[in-house]
Amino acid sequence: MEIQKDRRVLLQDGVGGRVEAWQADQGHGAQALILLDDGKRLWVPASALRAGPDGSYLLPIGRDQLQAAPVVIPVMAERLDVGRKVTETGTVRLRKVVHEREELVDETVTRETVSVERVPVNRVVDGPVAPRQEGDTLILPVLEEVLVVERRLVLKEEVRVVRTRVTEPATQRVTLRREEIVVERDGDADAGRPSLPH
Repeated sequence: MEIQKDRRVLLQDGVGGRVEAWQADQGHGAQALILLDDGKRLWVPASALRAGPDGSYLLPIGRDQLQAAPVVIPVMAERLDVGRKVTETGTVRLRKVVHEREELVDETVTRETVSVERVPVNRVVDGPVAPRQEGDTLILPVLEEVLVVERRLVLKEEVRVVRTRVTEPATQRVTLRREEIVVERDGDADAGRPSLPH
């Protein structure tokens, strides 16, 4: 029976442990290395382990029996010798034969010719123009950036002059002159009387 590693092992008196290693039958029966909870290790015959209902193993011996028995831990290692030997099982000879035959083929072939025509357009466009297909003609646009310098009259600003007329009363003192001629005659009773203004 093959013993599963790391399974719990319960002794008859309640001492526990786990299966640390398992060794197949090599002339003296299969053995299992048990690591007890107190750190002791011992080899027991695999046939002495009984499978429990919960997947653990039961070992029908007590701790006192383990203390009385010497613990022997054999150290073993397997070595694999691999060799290679070439054995000839037979020979194979390959020969290639080429057969030739002529056949008359009557088939229709199609040949296409392409003509290129350059059509000047010289038209201003807003952005890139995509190639287009018109019937059997593929039209590929050729674009060129051209520097355009132009002079334009721009109204920069307006200067506005507003004339305002204000009428208001003005009082001024003005001296007005009036001339008067006085005629005087000697012996005239009316002398000194001013004459009529002219």
